[in-house]
Amino acid sequence: MRIVIAEDSVLLRAGLTKLVETAGFEVVAAVGEAEGLLAAVERHRPDAAIVDVRMPPGFTDEGIRAALVIRRQWPEVAVLVLSQYVEERYAADLLAANTSGVGYLLKDRVADVSVFLDGLRRVATGGTALDPEVVSQLLLRRNSDPLERLTPREREVLELMAEGRSNAGIAEKLVVSDSAVAKHINNIFAKLDLPHAEADHRRVLAVLRFLRGGDPT
Repeated sequence: MRIVIAEDSVLLRAGLTKLVETAGFEVVAAVGEAEGLLAAVERHRPDAAIVDVRMPPGFTDEGIRAALVIRRQWPEVAVLVLSQYVEERYAADLLAANTSGVGYLLKDRVADVSVFLDGLRRVATGGTALDPEVVSQLLLRRNSDPLERLTPREREVLELMAEGRSNAGIAEKLVVSDSAVAKHINNIFAKLDLPHAEADHRRVLAVLRFLRGGDPT
């Protein structure tokens, strides 16, 4: 299988290259920054790309953003992301559209050669390889989603708010009193941990929270 490696550390890049070549993979390109990664994938159309999350020039999220581009533009190319720490937001973004041919491992796993190579093989053949720590963080994030605190009726009210309905319109739709709707909305504000502000502003914040799936950012 043909592999592209993107890792800014020269030593780790050389180590990864030697490791995967010894395991029988062909490394068609090994680069140190995100732009080089995208160029290499476009040129070689490899079976898989091994990508570091943080790369030059900013060392923030250049690698993961390039990985997301690869997933969109060349979905046939599998992507295995390596990260020093668990970046659950990036992991969630990577897994949002398609969970086939994708992996997210902590760099510590590279030290366990068999675990790393097994994950790479699974990803390159269309499977998934997620670090146990990444899984636990994603589950924690899901379980801490404020939207999960809402009752079915409160979610129904919030959905109608997202449609742009007024309190009276919601009351008419649900065949309940205006005061019942107001009570549900106050409960929604409290459960979503929205700051005290003008009612209209909190209403907008609640709708945004709903549309973003609980993400407050």
